[in-house]
This record gives sequence, C-alpha cells and structure tokens, in this order.
Amino acid sequence: MNTPPSPSGAEHTGGSPIRLGALVPLTRPGWAEAGRHLLAGLDLAVREVNDAGGIDGRPLELVVRDTAADPERAAAAVDELADLGVAAVVGEYHSVVARAAAARADALGVPFLCSSAVLDALTEEPTEWVARLAPAQSHGWRIYADFLLGAGRRRIAVVTQPSVYWTSGTRVLRDHLAPRGGTVVELDASLTPEALCDALVDHGATALLLLVGHPEPAVPIVRAVRSDRRLGEILIGAPAGQPEFAEWAAVLGEDGAGVPFLRYLPERLGPLGERVGKELRERLGEAPSFVAFEGWDTVAVLAAVLRSHGTDRAAVAASWPRVAVEGTRGPIRFSRTPGIGVWQWAWAPVEVVDRDPAEPDRLRVLHAG
Repeated sequence: MNTPPSPSGAEHTGGSPIRLGALVPLTRPGWAEAGRHLLAGLDLAVREVNDAGGIDGRPLELVVRDTAADPERAAAAVDELADLGVAAVVGEYHSVVARAAAARADALGVPFLCSSAVLDALTEEPTEWVARLAPAQSHGWRIYADFLLGAGRRRIAVVTQPSVYWTSGTRVLRDHLAPRGGTVVELDASLTPEALCDALVDHGATALLLLVGHPEPAVPIVRAVRSDRRLGEILIGAPAGQPEFAEWAAVLGEDGAGVPFLRYLPERLGPLGERVGKELRERLGEAPSFVAFEGWDTVAVLAAVLRSHGTDRAAVAASWPRVAVEGTRGPIRFSRTPGIGVWQWAWAPVEVVDRDPAEPDRLRVLHAG
C-alpha cells in the first residue's frame, strides 16, 4: 500500500516541496493501530509547519509507505524514497523493521530519524546517518524490571515468540533482575493457553510478561490466565505496550485492565504537549498514545534541522549532535550513548502504567523512571 503524499497545509506555502519519506505500519501483520497514531502525529506536525510558512517558504510533504511490519518491504521503501529525492526518512514502530530501514538508509546515505522503535542494536555498526527519539530497550525495560521488584514480583515468567526484539528484552530483564534476587523463566508461545497456565503454576511464577504479538497470541493467553483460579494472584505484564491502544480494551474489556506496560510520556505534559495532545485527540477520535507524540516530535526535530542546515542529506545527518528542540515531552537533544550505534535522545520520559481495573478507559501511572 502506497499512501499518497500529504497535502497538509501546503496551500499556505510556495516553492517546490521538501519531501520526507515516512515508514509506518498501516496493515496487518503490522500493528496498524500504532501506525495510525504515528502517522497522525507526523501529519499534524507537517500541517503546522506548513501553516506557519513551511521551510523558508517551501512546504513539507510526507511521502508515506506502509511497512506492514515487513523488514524487506521497509528496506525496499527506503530505496524508493531515496530515488524520489526525500531529504530524510522518518517513522517506523516495529524494531525489526526499523533495523532493516536503518541499515538501508546507512548504506544509501539517507538520514533516518527513527520515531518509535527501541531495539538497542538498531544498526550493526555505528552510523552518522541514523538518529532515534524512542528510548533504547535496555533503558526502558530496566525501569520495568525495577517496577516488578518494587511490586514484590521476583519469579518472572516470559512467554515469547522468536524475534530478536523479544530475545533482547528477555536478556535485559534477566541481566537486571538476577543480581537483585529475581529469576526469569522462558515459556514458548506455541504452548496452548491451558499448558501455559500449568507451566506458570509449576514454576510458581508471580508475574507473566507477554513478549508476544497482539491480538494473537496475547489475547487468548490473557483470557486463559484470568480464568484460571490457580493464578488469581499473578501479575500479567506487557512491557512492549500492547495495552496502550484502544483495541486492547475493546477486545479484552475488564480482563485487559491491570496489565502494566511502558509508556514514553511524562506524568504531566507541559503547555506544548497539552496543545498537541488536544489536536491529536481531535484527529484520532480517542486519547493519543505516546506513539502519536513521537510522530509529532519527529517532524519538529527535522523541521528545525532543515531550517538551520538545509535539505542536503549529508548536512542533515551532520546536524544530529547540534539538535536542540522543544518537544512535546521535553527538550530533545541527541548524543552518543554507550552500546548504541545511532544518535540517541537520552532519554524520553519513561513510565509504567496500566488500565485502571475500576475504569479500564483510564490509565494509571504505577512507576516513573
């Protein structure tokens, strides 16, 4: 699916457009709801830039490509967008897809500002071409592990599917929990929900973390655990954020409440975040997720870079260490972070939140990093 270029606010500007390629999961098996929020944030920011006169009178234009959570499709899209003359590529939610896009962007010499993927090893080798807004998985998931310890949960079971992302997350949890008296046992997502419940009882697990896709197999697992009387005291968690989106609550109802996940928002937004959040809510028809704010911040950063350094790709990439932009979630600057090969915002705010069992549409902050 190729989405036509965004006309957002272009009627307020003159001159040839400055194109930005946007990688977004909009269809299955991609997490389409996350993609919709990411695109809403990107598009809103582009419209605001153009309503304010664009970049030196030239409008921004989003050229959107649906990745559908397919790394090969994303890499091919970067090739196509490079041929179309984009000044930079932005976006993506899925870590394995963003990794493929980052590798291709690095090879082609196209700046890539990754909005929402967290895998630490976004590139195999250090690169000057890639920057990232989302906090690295090792940072956010350590905060999640601290939450588990603070809640008295030390016997952790993780149900996982084969993926470099889930494997990396399991390693972060184990490395952080083990020195602090925690244990992690891995359970295969190919187990039937009933067999999974038996395994949780056998291991004496006090928490089950869903390192699996949504809605399958996450939804049937949650339903099975919630209905098993032996597991009434177990905490179900989803550090990757599956319960963030309305679809989770719509499908699971009360069963989906009380499942803590990571959210990259401050406990209270400042004036800019409040204004942007209101606009995003109107666009989406629901509360904006942190992913929508990541989209807006992405364009805010690139608009500032393009105004200061022009549209030359090498100049854009060379500007990452000089970025100083007020984002919706705080001041954004990029630095080199040990163990991470891209320019990194260290760090966006990190919270552990869940849906309130008494009011599943309301999110509660349980722990702040």
